Amino acid sequence: MAEKGILAFSGGLDTSVVIKYLQEEYNMDVITVTVDVGQGDDQKKIEAKAKKLGVIKHYNIDARKEFVENFIFPSIKANALYQKKYCLATALARPLIAEKVLEIAKKEKVTSLAHGCSGKGNDQVRFDITLRSGSDLPIIAPIRDKNLDRVTELEFAKKHGIEIDSVAKRFSIDQNLWGRAIEGGVLEDPYNEPPEDAFIWVKTKNLPDKPTYLEIKFEKGIPVSVDGKILEPIKLIEYVNKKAGDAGVGIVDHIEDRVVGIKSREVYETPGALCLIEAHSDLEKMVHTKHENKFKSIIDDEWAYLAYSGLWQDPLKQDLDAFIQASQKPVSGTVKLKLFKGSIRVVGRKSDYSLYSHKIATYGTESTFDQRLAKGFVELWGIQSTEANKLQKKRSTKT
Repeated sequence: MAEKGILAFSGGLDTSVVIKYLQEEYNMDVITVTVDVGQGDDQKKIEAKAKKLGVIKHYNIDARKEFVENFIFPSIKANALYQKKYCLATALARPLIAEKVLEIAKKEKVTSLAHGCSGKGNDQVRFDITLRSGSDLPIIAPIRDKNLDRVTELEFAKKHGIEIDSVAKRFSIDQNLWGRAIEGGVLEDPYNEPPEDAFIWVKTKNLPDKPTYLEIKFEKGIPVSVDGKILEPIKLIEYVNKKAGDAGVGIVDHIEDRVVGIKSREVYETPGALCLIEAHSDLEKMVHTKHENKFKSIIDDEWAYLAYSGLWQDPLKQDLDAFIQASQKPVSGTVKLKLFKGSIRVVGRKSDYSLYSHKIATYGTESTFDQRLAKGFVELWGIQSTEANKLQKKRSTKT
């Protein structure tokens, strides 16, 4: 009886190469699974490619709705930006893809699990930990296990008649509803400006001469409508992506610390994510106390770190989820964003749960704030600092 392996298949260079390695070097029958998280790919074309490569069975799974509701929306509630920059698009999708692969693996009674991740990236961590959390089957990762580089892969693909599109030859691309990651090629020199044709979602030239406005309404931390239109989750993400991208908003270019210790240059297109997280974070500032906001920023950073690092199943993340979910009860309201030639700025917000009081904040005659009370408060607030400063000056004069 032949060994039977299962592979999350994107149709790209890495996973195409892995199919042939599993067949030729491991003598395996291969089952492939393509999980749609909003890549925008032609699923039938990917299936046809898998069949052409000789897989015994292929599955197409539409997980877009689940991706938005169970992964993207929680990340918005957590204002999740790894190292204050990256919206975790790829990181969020990997646990979901691995879970779907495990479901088919059990159904098909495979003998091995496989993925196309390299030993340099973060995805190996995300796939391995999710797969190990749900199965004791061995994990085969030929790109990592055989220390393959991109040139060797391209030569292997050419030798075996594997078709690779022109973009994949220049860059390594990963895309879903929440963002688009672009790596490799000329981008490996961190001083090289990304070429304009690397971008698909975000316009980089001929931008509108008038600002674009976005009004995003939230209910308990979840975006429910944009510009007065109530939209289903997938449509809402697509709408914001398109509108913000057309205004030139959404390119992130930074140096990122990978899980394995490598510093890498990462370029992302994340127009919708940047807008929705910026709006959500601003609304929280209005409805939470300063103590809630200060503590939640710590929780948010840890949540983003766990998601990025492949620790989606860790009990700590579940604990953080419980706190974040509780904190979202008052996070309902509308935030207005102004987008102009690549910039993004919050220009208005309103909420029935707002802690902002015009009567207290105003400098006008209608103010109810008694300024005379501030004198004693300021003296008490700074008493330790002022006394410490006096003492330091006294000591310095003696020496």
